Amino acid sequence: MERIVKSGTGWRIGWNPEAAKFKGLVGGDFWAFELTEAELNDFCRLLAQLAGTMSHMASELMDEEKIACEAESDLLWMEVEGYPHAYSLHFIINSDRQCEGTWPASAVPGLLQAIQVLQVF
Repeated sequence: MERIVKSGTGWRIGWNPEAAKFKGLVGGDFWAFELTEAELNDFCRLLAQLAGTMSHMASELMDEEKIACEAESDLLWMEVEGYPHAYSLHFIINSDRQCEGTWPASAVPGLLQAIQVLQVF
């Protein structure tokens, strides 16, 4: 597998299998963090899980209702907040680096599509 970097308005994500420690990358317009392979795997898995939950909740909520959902692993914590069709994403890396980042609702659909291309989890 080759190095992959995908980006769009307000987001970017990458994978470099040749890197010694930090094989993954996530970022926004003005920030980025490198992730270990395990952190990136958890990031992709938890984001897909949260997206599925938000999609499922669409039939349970009234149109004007917002919701917040959380998911976590030993390596990171994630939260989506908003409407089932438009929600922001926030995450915190729980390792020796203690990093956090947020994407607005407008960036999340592109990020979701990009994690499917990475196929690392």
